[in-house]
Amino acid sequence: MVLGKVKSLTISFDCLNDSNVPVYSSGDTVSGRVSLEVTGEIRVKSLKIHARGHAKVRWTESRNAGSNTAYTQNYTEEVEYFNHKDVLVGHERDDDNSEEGLHTIHSGRHEYAFSFELPQTPLATSFEGRHGSVRYWVKAELHRPWFLPVKLKKEFTVFEHIDINTPSLLSPQAGTKEKTLCCWFCTSGPISLSAKIERKGYTPGESIQIFAEIENCSSRVVVPKAAIYQTQAFYAKGKMKEVKQLVANLRGESLSSGKTETWNGKQLKIPPVSPSILDCSIIRVEYSLMVYVDIPGAMDLFLNLPLVIGTIPLHPFGSRTSSVSSQCSMNMNWLGLTLPERPEAPPSYAEVVTEEQRQSSLAPIGACDDFERALPGPLFAYIQEFRFLPPPLYSEIDPNPDQPTNDRHPAP
Repeated sequence: MVLGKVKSLTISFDCLNDSNVPVYSSGDTVSGRVSLEVTGEIRVKSLKIHARGHAKVRWTESRNAGSNTAYTQNYTEEVEYFNHKDVLVGHERDDDNSEEGLHTIHSGRHEYAFSFELPQTPLATSFEGRHGSVRYWVKAELHRPWFLPVKLKKEFTVFEHIDINTPSLLSPQAGTKEKTLCCWFCTSGPISLSAKIERKGYTPGESIQIFAEIENCSSRVVVPKAAIYQTQAFYAKGKMKEVKQLVANLRGESLSSGKTETWNGKQLKIPPVSPSILDCSIIRVEYSLMVYVDIPGAMDLFLNLPLVIGTIPLHPFGSRTSSVSSQCSMNMNWLGLTLPERPEAPPSYAEVVTEEQRQSSLAPIGACDDFERALPGPLFAYIQEFRFLPPPLYSEIDPNPDQPTNDRHPAP
């Protein structure tokens, strides 16, 4: 008898988006199929899947223990988000070569469905960094007696969504700095920098509009610039390792002594980058916009404005949120200054309801037979009688101050 051979073992996901890329979030159900193609009949102990999600960091540092001794210190840490195992074919035990309990798979292509649910708790977004990563994957393992296991691992992406439409991410970011240059005993004028952006939260592909003013009162020629930086921070054994990377940048015009430059919404586009990771205990990914003045022969003058790169883009009305709220605040202040000290009395009854309207409303009840059938007679008569009666006369003074509330009657 010639034993069959395993031609292929593949994993496919039931994708939830149009791009055919398996992307999920916390609480989603991950489903798919393990496909097995064999050229002849085979007997297997088990076909299993193992799904796992975890964050892991690792780096090394050299240490000196004396004049002639050195050693390497390893820093590692791991956080597990979920660990799911399931048996698609056969049984759990596959640690022996027993012929008992084997499952026969005939020649051809076979598909086995799998499904599991991601935890409802927040998950870290998939990420690959310099000293660590956040990964999610499904591994299929085919075990047969007297053969090495056939294994295949396939990763999928998890996004922990960040909605930039939240109030904290829609608030403007601004700052001002000034620097005076000194050269021996001579002091030149200051270089000042003011910068502002409309909000803190953005998504990849958006352009940040930068509003800035740079004034050069020094004797040197300076250059205003702006850049987006990504900062990766890795934590293990009480230590932290940080990596800073340039994401995008722009350059303004050179500014000679005594000149001022104004940026009225100068745009800096955000390239495709990983979203911010803010909730993982061992990996943190943050972004910032640095607006700075490049000063030859001296330390640059710079402003750091924090950014959050999210996954849910700005709603059509979102960009107006901060401006509307500030405008509302201004309107409230304006109202507070213009309101009269004493309110005016409302219009008189005669100005609102004419005598003709009142008389026409007192038509015989029989003219409204349909409405009368719908309401009891006394109630309908009550409504008709008081429909256009004049309200009480306007007064800022209680006409019956000494009477209990229940005994008060409207003024005639």
